[in-house]
Amino acid sequence: MPRPRKKRTVEYIPAEMTYKPVGRRLADLPQVWLSYDELEALRLADLEGLYQAEGAARMGISRSTFQRTLSDARRKVARALVEGTALVIGRAETPVQRWRCGVCDHAWAVLHGSGEAATPACPRCGHAVDEV
Repeated sequence: MPRPRKKRTVEYIPAEMTYKPVGRRLADLPQVWLSYDELEALRLADLEGLYQAEGAARMGISRSTFQRTLSDARRKVARALVEGTALVIGRAETPVQRWRCGVCDHAWAVLHGSGEAATPACPRCGHAVDEV
């Protein structure tokens, strides 16, 4: 039995969306699923330009887990672009707990895995937060 998945802090969770090649029906295309934590790793590394250690700290995971998640995400995006498959972001069955800081108004979510649900500190300012 595999080890339970650790909770991951995700600051950006979009509505579920799909990107596909123009002129082809979605029903005719194979789909590649990009999870919220894979999208977050891409966002932190490639959009914000963070190093792996910094991105891992922001997500609350180890650097090696961040690197693996980032590699998986990049491979999936490349596959969708090169092979012309649909890229679907998000999964309806991913349990998410949303948080908002009362001090700096920063919002983020925690993807559930194992462990107790504890009130986390804001990743931006460090203050205790309330669940949304």
